[in-house]
Amino acid sequence: MIATDAILIRTTRLTDTSLIVHWFTEGEGLLKTVAKGALRPKSVFAGKLDLFFSGEIGVTLARKGDLHILREVAISNWRQGLRRQYTPTLMAGYFCQLVEGAVEPGYADAPLYDLLRRGLDHLDAEEPSLKALWHFETQLAEILGVSGAGSGEDALRGHIGMLPGTRKEIMERLGG
Repeated sequence: MIATDAILIRTTRLTDTSLIVHWFTEGEGLLKTVAKGALRPKSVFAGKLDLFFSGEIGVTLARKGDLHILREVAISNWRQGLRRQYTPTLMAGYFCQLVEGAVEPGYADAPLYDLLRRGLDHLDAEEPSLKALWHFETQLAEILGVSGAGSGEDALRGHIGMLPGTRKEIMERLGG
């Protein structure tokens, strides 16, 4: 079993009672786990598996494949401020989609984890802004080593191929 700091970036229903939970972790990079029984009323995961939550997780690595077993979750940051309005939630989701689309599973990078953590913490405490969006994109491009003479947006578009569709809605909401 491994233990690592992690940020929950996506959940998908697996069965009537279980979830597939996607994490971006400090020590393992992108990690996909099964939370068995997470949807049961008395689950040990009750109230601990929501988008943008972060803390320490315990995972048993799969012998084959990339779907691991989630054993423990200790949440240290709930980021309740992200839920105050739709725009911060939308931008936080965009940040997570960018990171997930830009790196391969298992690619651990402490500066990248720190960037996502700081971006989500900023949106938790402050109103979303175009400056925050551009800063995150520029920093991400620099960490990935794809920044160039253009904007972070252009560099990421060249690296990923296509930016998540939520960017357009964020730009409209922020007047960009």
